[in-house]
Amino acid sequence: MNARPFATLAMTVLGLSTTMPSSAADADNKAVLAPVQAFFDGMAKYDSAAIRATVQPEGSVALLRKGKVVRMTLGEFADHMKPAKDRIEERIYDPLVRVDGDIAFVWAPYDFLVNGQVKHCGTDAVNLIRIDGRWLIAGIADNSRDTCPAR
Repeated sequence: MNARPFATLAMTVLGLSTTMPSSAADADNKAVLAPVQAFFDGMAKYDSAAIRATVQPEGSVALLRKGKVVRMTLGEFADHMKPAKDRIEERIYDPLVRVDGDIAFVWAPYDFLVNGQVKHCGTDAVNLIRIDGRWLIAGIADNSRDTCPAR
């Protein structure tokens, strides 16, 4: 019997098994994405307490707007969310999640809507840490552009 076809099949199966996501990885990804979505939900409600519940208040925010960097802490960002008449929503797409022990990173394209219309878009980069079994946002950076692809 020729061992070559068997070896090729074994390498293919082993290769596929290492690239397929495990249920543990899926659970980790969902757990990491939960506070990110809760953060955006808090923004949509102009609810600074809901935002604060998802972050380390001393963590950093870096928003790139028209070539300038707007910096503040996550606590200051939460405090900045005052009720307004406009409906806002931030939606992320196809998030890339990386987890290593108690640190995680989310990289995702986003759209920011005001009253249902896309105002700007870009990429969110979110750093998270797990403290006492709970994921918290430790830092957020994003960029922004006015020309956005249709989704």
